[in-house]
Parts: sequence; structure tokens; C-alpha cells
Amino acid sequence: MENVKDQEAYYEEMRKANPDADYDTYLTALAIANLDHGNTDKYKFYTRSNPEFSAIALINLVYALEHLEVENENMPVIAEVSQEVIDKIESRDEIDVIANGRLQVLLELNAMANAKLGNVALAKKNLEKSSEIVSEFRDSKYFKDSKASYYDRCALVLAAAGETQRAMDTLVKAVRTGESKPKLRETFAQVYKELKGTDAGCEDLIKELREEAYQHYYDKIKKTYLTDVEIPYEGKVDAPNGSGEKLTIFSADKNIYDISLPDLNGNKVNLADHKGEILLIDFWTTMCTPCVACFAAFENVVEDYKDEPFQLYIINLFEFQEDVKSFVKKKGIDLDVLHDEENLAYNVVATPTKIVFDPQGTIRFYNIAYAGSTDGEYYKVKAMIEIIKEHAPSLKK
Repeated sequence: MENVKDQEAYYEEMRKANPDADYDTYLTALAIANLDHGNTDKYKFYTRSNPEFSAIALINLVYALEHLEVENENMPVIAEVSQEVIDKIESRDEIDVIANGRLQVLLELNAMANAKLGNVALAKKNLEKSSEIVSEFRDSKYFKDSKASYYDRCALVLAAAGETQRAMDTLVKAVRTGESKPKLRETFAQVYKELKGTDAGCEDLIKELREEAYQHYYDKIKKTYLTDVEIPYEGKVDAPNGSGEKLTIFSADKNIYDISLPDLNGNKVNLADHKGEILLIDFWTTMCTPCVACFAAFENVVEDYKDEPFQLYIINLFEFQEDVKSFVKKKGIDLDVLHDEENLAYNVVATPTKIVFDPQGTIRFYNIAYAGSTDGEYYKVKAMIEIIKEHAPSLKK
């Protein structure tokens, strides 16, 4: 159910029918949905019985707090809610992998919020606690902007503590390595001005660091350009266990221009309409966290290439059209979406999978997984486009 009021009505009906049942899952879901909409009173109402937060609930709670993070006026709420849940997790006899990873982020969020509220000692304490937690998620490139958000929050805490140079060094490292995002670059500008006493030179420094990060991605991506591709073609990647085995992630048994798929309104889209253009298709599902994490970068790419012969489609697999349509609306995804419920186009077995075609419809790149940051994903896709342009004289400006 998309509407919070509908969810609340459904819960009330169940509670009246069976008042003694365990409703922790519903209570936490309703609490988090209201928190995500900025309704802290209802969040407190639904958590007043101290319901247990499942792994999914903890993931969604962090999403909600990160959604609130963009506005300074939400810092008291972030500090209060994150501390309550931190205490709940730390009181458990055993902390599972998911809870441990979300605890790390909750400590980061709490530190950032307290730094902005002037509680610097508590902010530094919780940032240190976060760094002491051993969790694979910060570096795993699974959740959106995990490392970039850490660098951003770390810099804010350091700046609040008067360690402005350390904050600047942290931000420079983040932008230079591509572990960055738009909000981090805003923090960069703030800390730079605080350190230098002026804005002069800040934009040039950010530009220089971003160009360095892009060049790193470009050099890496260039090595994966495909020169001899014939249909049928199987896209393969190295097995993650280091065995040297190759795993097939998609099978292209037809030319891209022979494929037609419906959009979310049921209208048929013929990919042959994009002959003469660079075409990127990305296969995804709503339950694939790294898939959705890519979309902010894709939106930036689409904006940058809107006046060039380029088209990007995200192609949903396996799921019902109306469910996908509802998800896209709820998340505010501003991309062209196609639907391949039966996975008939390229028999994709892993998401997210990107395939990029040159203006003649030849596969030139394919790539699996998320780069780990909005900027990193942007650089990766941009590099693919620019390298194809270099090999297609008609597209050169």
C-alpha cells in the first residue's frame, strides 16, 4: 500500500480483529513511513510500545533519517530518533550483520546531527564509535553513497570541533577518489570558506579534483571497450570467489534493434528508433538496492547529454507493471522506464546490469554492479559514452 493513511487503516482493522497478535512489523513500518513524511508525533505514537526493529525496518529507518538529513531543521529529530534506536540495538544480546551495519550509519547520523546542534563532544564520541564497528557495508558498494555519506558526516563533525584542516583533507580525498556526491560537494564549499576565509579558488579546486576522479574511471573503463562483438553474445564476469571461473550475466541472442518493450503505460517502445544514437539500457528490480542507488547518477547523465544523440532506459525485470509504476512514482524516479516482466530481451541473471551500444547497435560496454557513489557511477557512465563517441566520428563535436 502506497498511502500511509491506507496502511494505518489496514493496521487498525487487523488490530481490532486480533488485538493480541504481535504487530511489531506493522508498527515499525507505520512509524517509519510517518517519519519519512516528517510526522515525528506519529512516529512516537507507533513506537510507544517499544516494538522490535527487524533488519528491514532498520534499513528503512536509516533511509528515512537520511531523507530528513538534507534540512538543518530536522537535526533534533535525527539526534533523538537515532539515539533511541542506537540504544535499542546496543542492548541486544546479539547483533546481526544487518543491525551492526545500520548501527554504524545511525552513529554517523547521530554524530552529524549533534555536531550541527553544538553537542561536539557527543558528536566526536559517536563518530569514533562508528569507526570502531567492523562492517562490510561502508565499503561494499551496496547502499547508496555509503562511503561518501561517511566522509561528509565526518567532515561536518571535524569542522564543528574546530579541526577544519582535517575536515578539508577528508573532503579532498572523497572528491579526488570519486567517493562523493552533490551534498558532500556543498559541505566542501562550506568548509573551504571556513578554512580560507573566502570562496575564491573553491570551484576551481573542486573541478580539478573531479577531473582527476573522472580520469581514473575513464582509464579503467577504456580497458573494457569491446572491439569484436557478434550476436549471439554472452556477457560474462569473473566469479566473485576468485576461482577464475566466468559467470554469464546476460545472453544477447538478438540485435538490440529487434527488441520492443512496453513502457509503464503499456505503450510499445521500439529500440530501433534509436539507430544512430548511443543507447544505454540498465536492467533492475525494485528490490535491488544497488540498482536504485544508480538512478541519481543516471539522472545527471541524462541531463548532461539531453542535447546529444543519447538515450538511457532502465528496464525492470520480473515484476508486475503496476507495482513498478507505483514504486517509480513513490521514489520520484525521473528516468525512461521500460518493462520486461518475463526477462525475454537478454535473459539477464544479475542486476544491476548495464549494456551500452554504439550508434550502429553494437555492444561496446557492459557492466555489473554499482560504483558505490553518485559521482562514481556518473563518472563510469560518462566514460563509456565519451569513449564510444571517440570511436564514432559522426558523434564528435
